[in-house]
Amino acid sequence: MSRPVSPPAPADSLRPSTENTGPLRAVLLMAGSCLPVLGAVLLAPVLPKMQEHFAAVPGVKTLVPVVLTIPALALALLAPFAGVIVDRLGRVRLLVVATIVYALLGTAPLWLNSLGAIVISRVLVGITEAAIMTCCTTLIGDYYSGRTRDRYLALQTMCASVSATAFFVLGGALGSASWRAPFWIYAVGLLLAPVMAITLSKPRPAGVEEAEEPTGEKRPFPVRRMAGICALTVFGAMVFYTVPVEMSYLLDDLGVKSTGVIGLATALASAATVVGSIAFTRLSGGAAGRLPLVFALCGAGFVVIALANSPVIVVVGAVLNCLGTGMLLPSLLTIAMSRLSYADRGRGTGLWTAAFFAGEFICPLVLIGLESAAGSMAYAVGLLGLASALVAGGLLLGRRR
Repeated sequence: MSRPVSPPAPADSLRPSTENTGPLRAVLLMAGSCLPVLGAVLLAPVLPKMQEHFAAVPGVKTLVPVVLTIPALALALLAPFAGVIVDRLGRVRLLVVATIVYALLGTAPLWLNSLGAIVISRVLVGITEAAIMTCCTTLIGDYYSGRTRDRYLALQTMCASVSATAFFVLGGALGSASWRAPFWIYAVGLLLAPVMAITLSKPRPAGVEEAEEPTGEKRPFPVRRMAGICALTVFGAMVFYTVPVEMSYLLDDLGVKSTGVIGLATALASAATVVGSIAFTRLSGGAAGRLPLVFALCGAGFVVIALANSPVIVVVGAVLNCLGTGMLLPSLLTIAMSRLSYADRGRGTGLWTAAFFAGEFICPLVLIGLESAAGSMAYAVGLLGLASALVAGGLLLGRRR
């Protein structure tokens, strides 16, 4: 007599194990989530010195900025494959190995003398970042559920925002000694990996002996269920990164040349992102229900920036926008997590991560195109604000239907 096959369990019915529920586990997951951020901002202050060092290399003006941006592109392209590996090999094992390799590849430019070799090492760093980010986010979904999961996803956004500012300052401080010095920070992976191996338990759904092999027949990955939220995440990532990427240009167009003032304005915007993330954890109701309002708030901030005739108004618009983006990222991620069962969570998180970093990569390219059409960066940001308002309206109409 054949054994009946259990239907696939919904995302939150597979409860994570309660082993190692102390704060150290959460700290490690947050620290791991910050590692991909390190690559995006740490080297920005030393790019001019690096370009000067490799001045004789053909195409140096293109290759040096690529050193900063190529990991994000590699992450966006490879995160879905990392998700497949996560589901097949296990979350913790892959996280530990990827963190060690991340440290080795990240510090490679300390002794590499070829700019081409450095660019290749940065591509490989992006591959490890894809694995690390996918594993950390997947483990948050595995270990926690309900409101607790929402809080930790919001905390992930807060940590990323705060660490971006900290890494930028740290990179500038170390860069005063040498353009190679900031690469030493990547060695932190060698400190995190053994603690992760000891502390992080293998997640185990309730009633299942092996976490990596949930009961029930194999079924195809729910592509259609994830397609809409991933497409929305690409746009959301553009909204999220516009202010950090373009703030200096917006203020420069209004006559602000002081790097100190620009840094203070960017810090205020980053602080608003943190406040928005905290607000996300305090608000009642589902993330999907709040999403139209969040996009509308982001769009309103962009419109204020577009209409601003003084630096103070630009900062006000940026703060308003970043309050929205602080809620936007955890909202999108929470919605994505709610659509994934345990068996699909690695692949689903990989797809979501790829969508987010794809949006990050194309953000400046889209804004440059809008600037050429609109005549100024401020008006380009305003057009993005109008697009955000249209998305908010579409989402609200869809929910009513």
